[in-house]
Amino acid sequence: MPLSADDRLAIAELMARYANMIDEREFSRVKEVFTIDARYDVSDFDMGVVVGSERIEQLWRDSDQHPLAHHVGNVEICEDPDARVRVYSKVLGVGSSGRVGSGTYRDVVVKTEAGWRIAERVVQLRTPDRIPPLS
Repeated sequence: MPLSADDRLAIAELMARYANMIDEREFSRVKEVFTIDARYDVSDFDMGVVVGSERIEQLWRDSDQHPLAHHVGNVEICEDPDARVRVYSKVLGVGSSGRVGSGTYRDVVVKTEAGWRIAERVVQLRTPDRIPPLS
């Protein structure tokens, strides 16, 4: 069954909630964004892969790498033939020095009793060597 407009809006809001929650350092709200058993891959930031919302929250609390602000955009929501829902989006992070970096979120989201949640997130830095050549 195709995603409804309400589902698409809720998923887009989920992307915004993640950024706002992190920027406000409201780490205890992690379960409003991730499933209990979520896989969170931040290997590009030398923090590896963390599994589980409690471990994600602890990683955030222990990290000193948080930008001042996350700006999420270019949100593309896709349904696979097997009904898996993937979200592809871009993020700009503004550091305390004012430096801006760009990244990509590659997510798998699921609908739970509490609403849409991220079951898997891979965070990738955008670098020149990762941009596909023109075809």
